[in-house]
Amino acid sequence: MDAKTSMFPSAYDLKAPKGAEGWQDLYPYYTRFNPARRIEEDGKFWFCNSQHWPTPFKPFDTIMLDFAIKCLGQYNTRHLLIPPANGIDYRILNGYVYFSPVAVAPEDIEARVPIFMERAGHYFMNWDQLLADWKIKVKGAIDELNDINFIALPEKEELEVVTGGVGLDSTNHLFEGYEKSIELCYKIWQYHFEFLNLGYAAYLDFFGFVKEQFPSIPDQAIAKMVQGVDSELFRPDDELKKLAKLSVELGIEDAVNTGDVDAALAAIGAASGGDKWLAQWEGAKDPWFNFTSGNGFYSTDKYWIDHLDIPMGYVRDYIERLKDGDDIMRPTEALLKERDRITAEYRDMMDEDAQEAFDGKLGLARTVFPYVEDHNFYIEHWALGTFWRKMRELSALLSDQGFWPEADGMFYLNRTEVRDVLWDYSQAWAIGTEIHGAGIWPAEIERRAGIVKALQSEPPIPALNNPPEVITEPFTIMLWGITSEAVESWVAADDEGDGLRGMAGSPGVVEGIARVLRSPDELSQLQRGEILVTPVTAPSWAPVFGKISAAVTDIGGMMSHAAIVCREYGLPAVTGTGKASTKIKTGMKVRVDGNKGTVEIID
Repeated sequence: MDAKTSMFPSAYDLKAPKGAEGWQDLYPYYTRFNPARRIEEDGKFWFCNSQHWPTPFKPFDTIMLDFAIKCLGQYNTRHLLIPPANGIDYRILNGYVYFSPVAVAPEDIEARVPIFMERAGHYFMNWDQLLADWKIKVKGAIDELNDINFIALPEKEELEVVTGGVGLDSTNHLFEGYEKSIELCYKIWQYHFEFLNLGYAAYLDFFGFVKEQFPSIPDQAIAKMVQGVDSELFRPDDELKKLAKLSVELGIEDAVNTGDVDAALAAIGAASGGDKWLAQWEGAKDPWFNFTSGNGFYSTDKYWIDHLDIPMGYVRDYIERLKDGDDIMRPTEALLKERDRITAEYRDMMDEDAQEAFDGKLGLARTVFPYVEDHNFYIEHWALGTFWRKMRELSALLSDQGFWPEADGMFYLNRTEVRDVLWDYSQAWAIGTEIHGAGIWPAEIERRAGIVKALQSEPPIPALNNPPEVITEPFTIMLWGITSEAVESWVAADDEGDGLRGMAGSPGVVEGIARVLRSPDELSQLQRGEILVTPVTAPSWAPVFGKISAAVTDIGGMMSHAAIVCREYGLPAVTGTGKASTKIKTGMKVRVDGNKGTVEIID
């Protein structure tokens, strides 16, 4: 690639969408490109991380970006000293997130190896116990969040506050609740990365070893050797399948399909055997309905436990598929059989010493790899869902006090501005005056909402500046699918006619009708057998993977959620295409080749 054809735009040359002028003020200063550092920032290659942040977010929601990327960096750079990789630099541009991985200088890598081996080795040798302790820590944080309550300040303090010599007022509870919520969210993100980077590292070590033994082996063949995982991330979907099967067994399908959720539950309760179904439904709710329809990074994400129409809708769809004779379960037995076949095939071609090393590295990869998916349920779904629920409670309380008309208005403020609002509320209550924010925030929130809406009107460009000649950073390749070949295909995407190239995420070849989706709210539009085309999938989309025939995403590597889940469901997938969701339109006939990593528009 020469500089002329490979150069992506500079952040400083891109204008805001119409109506989004001044968007920079919505986000912290350290997330913005800084003209004083233009030479340095233009010298870096930045890619849009639409895998985790597919849409522009409200100011408060940047808490998830800040905490996630800081905590990822601390484990790479300060805890584990992963030899080739430090943290990830990040910026927000027109509401979208751009990443630039920070590689370790080649001359410093060797010195980090023994440090990493000692620290990672401790976790690998004590994985089961440390992971059990991790679940206790995460559940403890969830319990602490659940114990936080936001209560309106009273007309007067209770007599016992005075006679008991408390010496404090109710504002302390309000301040402490907010600060505690933020602190717990921060801790939860640190827990998130305690094991995650190690899970990827173990797989990458295994991957690299097999590549050394067989340089021409397809990446998918290596991935197949760890497939068939029994991940807790699949458990919410499995619970829905069990409910659908029970509906058919009990003959209460009509009751389940009655009206809205409340009407359906009433009809089920009145049906013969309905009490058994309701008991299973209630048992599944805690904790498995603590599952978001998004990815947990946005205040707007809907959680099943709060929107029971979502899981009920999936149960109803599974019932229809069962009645049509479909097998709704994942083909786990076939996957394990294929896993064992391909593992034995390549192992038999190694000498005895290599086999011993292979067995050890594969065993470790299979032990730690389930965490790569499992952590999603505990962190993004259960823990962060609890955090967002508490923040919605606080936002609604402040709305009732007159700060903003809509219950979710607080999310257009950043987390520091929320502290100011709490002080405004507290001082006005204590002094006996009106709050100042009532005359400020409604108009300002309306202005900010207009900016966010304008930002959402245009998709992001996939990258900024000149890419390196060769991309070698392993996490960037495995998780996001950012390879030298992928970047080259992004540059040439407009000149490739009816074709797109990406990562061969999951094997198989399928032709079918495309359905382009940009939001989980659109999942109900999917028809059976269609090819899902989207910027990125989320873990909670699992119930539709048994319905589609293939998946195509704009971003994602071999270890992205879309690739992993498609392999578990035996579906072709091409990830990391860069522009599939904008180039392909709903209704087009496309050919997805998950073996080669290509997508062709046929008609």
